[in-house]
Amino acid sequence: MFCSRHILTQAVLFERAPFTAAEIAQQQQHIRVQQQAFAALSVSERAAGLLVLAQRLEENKAALALQICLEVGRCLRECEAELDKSVALIRYYAKLAPELLAHKTIATQASLSQVRFEPLGVVLAVMPWNYPVWQILRFAIPALCAGNACLVKPAPSVAGVTQALFELVDETLPLQAAWIADADMETAIAQTQALAFTGSTDTGRHLAALAGKHLKKCVLELGGSNALMVLADADIEQAAQEACYSRFRDAGQSCNAAKRLIVVDAVADAFIAALLKHSRQLQMGAPWLPETTLAPLHRADLRTRVHAQVEDALAHGADCLLGGTLPAGAGFFYPATVLDQVNADCRVYHEEVFGPVASVLRARDAEHAVALANDNPFGLGASIYSGNTETAWQLATQLDTGSVFINRHTSSDLRLPFGGVKASGFGRELSEFGLYEFVNVKTYWQK
Repeated sequence: MFCSRHILTQAVLFERAPFTAAEIAQQQQHIRVQQQAFAALSVSERAAGLLVLAQRLEENKAALALQICLEVGRCLRECEAELDKSVALIRYYAKLAPELLAHKTIATQASLSQVRFEPLGVVLAVMPWNYPVWQILRFAIPALCAGNACLVKPAPSVAGVTQALFELVDETLPLQAAWIADADMETAIAQTQALAFTGSTDTGRHLAALAGKHLKKCVLELGGSNALMVLADADIEQAAQEACYSRFRDAGQSCNAAKRLIVVDAVADAFIAALLKHSRQLQMGAPWLPETTLAPLHRADLRTRVHAQVEDALAHGADCLLGGTLPAGAGFFYPATVLDQVNADCRVYHEEVFGPVASVLRARDAEHAVALANDNPFGLGASIYSGNTETAWQLATQLDTGSVFINRHTSSDLRLPFGGVKASGFGRELSEFGLYEFVNVKTYWQK
């Protein structure tokens, strides 16, 4: 069952049953026909249709942002920022796609040889709950520009937001919600041409196995446990302020947040003092209130897991400098929590912590900091704070991640590829590289 609930009262906001097998087959047949007609349009014509969606998102921003706030639980201003970024994404690709997807003529011994970027067909996406508009459009917009059709299986707990989003999609766009039960996923994957997934590593492994079984192209954006490295010559105040923002925004429920704060011994105490100063200023409360800076977690089981990870860390030698207790009252709130002396015996050292918990790891020096950053299953992103950018760039080449930010917390930029390595998945979204993930890069040769 797809069911959205109010983040504080848990009242049902939207509910619907999954598709039957007949409904899945009917949707698949319809969207394949729609995709063929859509692919026959020029890239500019496709882009024009997407710009209509951008306009509708802008016009409905207030209502949709509030709905995200109520269902997901993120602060309202964060939900508004998600929609602003989604609109910017559409306009970015609408402008650049005609150029990036143009035929490329390459000189060979042929009289004419070209590379063309042709759609794969229907791409199935399985999307998470934490950014219910951005995550869908981040995958779908470049795929649509290339002439694909997109079916989106949303997270069950944000079904209402999904329904509201797809009510804004013009029927001429081959972009539809796919209300598919988990038991029917293999059938759906087998009937489509590619798979996009954003979510946990365990689910990613399962879906990648199904895609591999049917030889379907897939892009996986999985978990992250980003290291934020603070070297001895760093601007401590800047590093602490940005670490606080990155770790606790969205209630800590972002794959690309700084989660492991790796600080060299020489400045560890000063950094922790600054981090605690900023963290203590966070205020829990209803996410639609402007004064709230730390929203609740999305579900009860997520809070239970986070608290268990904190208790495990304390049992294995970590120190809790802030937070770490379950608050009473409505909502799945968890306080801003700072753990010091985190070590390899702690679950938080190895696992992703999807909540407002900052783990501080102390490093002897810069080389040890790199070793600690790499000693983790995930490889999404990392940050290095240092007054010597030349040294920072050298260290960045040693990090096993999809991105490295120097003197800034990790984030995503429309103009740059986004994705990871190791247990953080494979493939890229955003930028021109994301545009080319779901195309057939096809060679033409004429004698």
